[in-house]
Amino acid sequence: MNLPNKLTVFRIFLIPVFMLLIICGWPAGSFTLAGTTIYWSRVVAMIVFAVASATDWFDGHIARSRNMVTNFGKFADPLADKMLTMTAFIFLVSLNLAPAWIVAIIVCRELAVTGLRLIVVENDGEVIAAKMPGKIKTTCQMLSIIFLLFGDIFHIGTVLLWLALIFTIYSGIDYFRGSWSVFKGSM
Repeated sequence: MNLPNKLTVFRIFLIPVFMLLIICGWPAGSFTLAGTTIYWSRVVAMIVFAVASATDWFDGHIARSRNMVTNFGKFADPLADKMLTMTAFIFLVSLNLAPAWIVAIIVCRELAVTGLRLIVVENDGEVIAAKMPGKIKTTCQMLSIIFLLFGDIFHIGTVLLWLALIFTIYSGIDYFRGSWSVFKGSM
């Protein structure tokens, strides 16, 4: 297993660590910043999430710059991103930090695109690599989660969440439009 794929697996490993920090509420306590109460447990979870998110950039950069792109990486990297962001969004809803309807749209799109990728692999034998709108979507999602966990100071997390929603919908449509041929023979 090459380094980019190890980073992808590491990102997946950090998901339960992130979950435990949110569930356990460790460390306890809070502080106030710009009139917003910030909970230490969310800051620590945010740091773990940020580290996991950073591995997404590093694994992609290393894979492309060193010609280490693999089919495993093309499939597992976006899957790891989806697992990480969907987990975080579900916890944000439980903490009343994100509206459930936005998270539902995001989760449905992620599942639909993952299903589409599987259909394309089965029909064409080709793994769909992430496109630029999908990369922007992932970046907006990850940054919105980070800022929402940090108390949504100046509503930066909310603005990023709305941008994430827009790019989630746009990139989902883009993936399906680009792969519509796999459905023509099935209908």
